Amino acid sequence: MPSTPPWNVRRLPEAVGRVFLVTGGNAGIGYFVAEQLSATGATIVLGSRNPARADVATASIRARVPGARVRAVRLDLADLSSLETVVESLEFGRLDAVVHNAGVALDDPPRRETRDGHELMFGTNHLGHFVLTQRLMPLLSAAPAARVVTMGSFAAKSERLDLDDLQSRKDYRPKRAYGRSKLAQMYFGLELDRRLRAAGSTVASVVVHPGGALDSLTPSRPPVHVRTTGARLGAAPAALLVQGKHAGAWPAVRAVLDPAVCGGQLWGPHLFGLRGRPRREAVWNHLADRSVAARLWEASRDLTGTTLDPVSG
Repeated sequence: MPSTPPWNVRRLPEAVGRVFLVTGGNAGIGYFVAEQLSATGATIVLGSRNPARADVATASIRARVPGARVRAVRLDLADLSSLETVVESLEFGRLDAVVHNAGVALDDPPRRETRDGHELMFGTNHLGHFVLTQRLMPLLSAAPAARVVTMGSFAAKSERLDLDDLQSRKDYRPKRAYGRSKLAQMYFGLELDRRLRAAGSTVASVVVHPGGALDSLTPSRPPVHVRTTGARLGAAPAALLVQGKHAGAWPAVRAVLDPAVCGGQLWGPHLFGLRGRPRREAVWNHLADRSVAARLWEASRDLTGTTLDPVSG
């Protein structure tokens, strides 16, 4: 019986004819997810709230990947009403995968809110993707075996949700609020898969995280990203433990493409969860708490006024 060859991050399988949407695909890890997926022959759609930056990213991918099929759509996860027209703007009859990558990270107070009145990081990173999934479900269900890939964060490993203060109204600390927003995304990705399985859906939901991904270890993609010589040299010692954003993209890319990846799994870098090739890892203990995931799901429905149907959207 032939053995399955090891996954090679630099020799990806072909995906001609498939369509992948990457939220936040104009910068950071999302850009590298889009660039790497574009080399498979698939059609890549960059979801971005900034059309000018999306155009720059699109041009960069086309310059690096001859014949790349890539285009952009406007996508503002901080404005839930704007997501109502996302299916029409995609102009496809089906969607083979969406990578929920876009995110906001604030370093300093004060607390900020989205247009809908939600704390900015929780509202954008989690609630925006929660609503987007509902909008996309008809297109995902139309594909033979679509995947929802949710980009979590290693920062979520040390956080716990406060289900009585999901919006960080009582005690706002930016770094903690960010970690909790990513944790909420990861709970959502796992709970979504449970509901998809219960509904008999062909769509699978996978959760990934990039490990430690630094700008200073990321190869230049001017003008999308420019790494100075000083930054590269200064970050050299850190390369023993962490990696660049191009490598942080690997778990998400594998979750989209590898037929061996299954719904409900968690994937990340293989060295201490911080760097290296992508591998499956055990779901973190706190993420395995289904009661927390179910309560978060119900709270997300209430906060957005959205009923997420795993079958029809």
